Amino acid sequence: MKSDCIPFKKTGYFSNLICDYLDQKESLQPFYNRFPNLDNFKDQLLEKQANFPLENREVLHSAIKEQYASTTISRSTELHIELLKDNSTFTVVTGHQLNLFTGPLYFLYKIISTINLTQQLKEAYPNYNFVPVYWMATEDHDFDEINYFNFKGKKLQWNKKASGAVGHLKTDGLDDVYDMLSMEIGIGQNAEELKALFKSSYLEHDNLTDATRFLANELFGDYGLVIVDGDDRELKKLLVPYAKKDILENVSYKAVHNTAHRLAQLEENYGIQVNPREINYFYLKDGLRERIIEKDGSYYINDTVLSFTEKELLEELKSYPERFSPNVISRPLYQEIILPNLCYIGGGGELAYWLELKSSFEEMGVTFPILLLRNSALIITQKQDDKLTKLNLDIADLFLKQSSFINKKIRTISNIDIDFSPQRQHLLEQFQGLYNLAAQTDKSFFGAVKAQEVKQLKGLDNLEKRLLKAQKRKLKDHVVRMTEIQNELFPNKSLQERNLNFSELYLEYGEVLIPVLMSSLKPLSAEFAVLTMD
Repeated sequence: MKSDCIPFKKTGYFSNLICDYLDQKESLQPFYNRFPNLDNFKDQLLEKQANFPLENREVLHSAIKEQYASTTISRSTELHIELLKDNSTFTVVTGHQLNLFTGPLYFLYKIISTINLTQQLKEAYPNYNFVPVYWMATEDHDFDEINYFNFKGKKLQWNKKASGAVGHLKTDGLDDVYDMLSMEIGIGQNAEELKALFKSSYLEHDNLTDATRFLANELFGDYGLVIVDGDDRELKKLLVPYAKKDILENVSYKAVHNTAHRLAQLEENYGIQVNPREINYFYLKDGLRERIIEKDGSYYINDTVLSFTEKELLEELKSYPERFSPNVISRPLYQEIILPNLCYIGGGGELAYWLELKSSFEEMGVTFPILLLRNSALIITQKQDDKLTKLNLDIADLFLKQSSFINKKIRTISNIDIDFSPQRQHLLEQFQGLYNLAAQTDKSFFGAVKAQEVKQLKGLDNLEKRLLKAQKRKLKDHVVRMTEIQNELFPNKSLQERNLNFSELYLEYGEVLIPVLMSSLKPLSAEFAVLTMD
């Protein structure tokens, strides 16, 4: 397999905030704890070790054992679960929604980044243990974001009325999706393996949480991945004192609100990534997940008739902690309370809002994790690589917007020089002489010279555009082939990893797909990988 890489900044698909974070821009340093390099992990693990209670490890171990009670696990995962009780064991975490059949391809990249980093840390710090964790977003309620996956340009969708936390959803109706997949997928060993995986995951489990755990375990269990469901009564008992401070004192709201505005007011103009609420918890019960709102000393559940006095709400929190569901602001804190975690691995959008959270962690007395941008990759088949070679296309140019991509290539391959820069320079030199002449007379002549200069430069621009357009028509066949290959690699004019489902690649490469990706993606490389598969 051929491997190449491109700096994230040069892809054009990552925000200025994330690119500046990767460059360790000085203005951003107050918003994170430590930058993700191997040396910094030593201080991170010592800080976490000093601040993570041993009793939390016991609760975590017991809860995970219970969650895996009906799942067959690998020896590696079993060992990792047991190691979590040890004070010298730490986690690296990624989180993701319960997307149907993993959803976009980057689901794999998140988990591979996490597993590979734990292996790299074990080599660097052999006296410690490192466990890769996938945090399932079981309490999320955005069903429309997870109820489909793309397969060969078609949207295979689970049509179901849903409310509340998606992890609680029954899997009825997914047999229709299985039938659609079976019709589209074709024949062959890899196709049969994919169908069997979908069937075992979704048709043989009662709810979406169990189905997703099974699927992720099938894909990554051999690498020791540990899957955690935060929708757990025993784990949420550990959250109670922090939830109380959020609800009664609005600690998170005040801290994150101030940090968000500090970040937005930097000269780089990053903007606010996510706005905190006064209370950053939902009430979760019987298909319901709605915001908790305080008004005049009473607490209301949004869009319901439910309400509590302060005393009643605190009693509810104490007696039924499982009914309090963290939102986007409080979920990261919950994760770091229950896990001996060193690093969170996420996409650019996730890291952007994490950068607003450090002060709230400090107010709550919880160690803020290292933030690492997950691996990203463009996977090119051998057939596609042959096309690129034949068309003499540079990989980096494929990341350009399509109009820029075409214009740049046409200028390169045209037998006519489409760049009018020499003519512009010659024109500017001529007008400099006229300006010298104008300096010897009145201002009206100077203005006439300036107007004529602008007119003629604009005329040259228009001529250049018309020549480029004419060459595009002349080289139409080449343009068509160029855009076809770019559209294949960047479906919907977006990154491949945000559109493709892993099943398309598995259909082509089978069981070697994940091992090849495991060996190719380097979590601390801070570059976008381009992988040409044999």
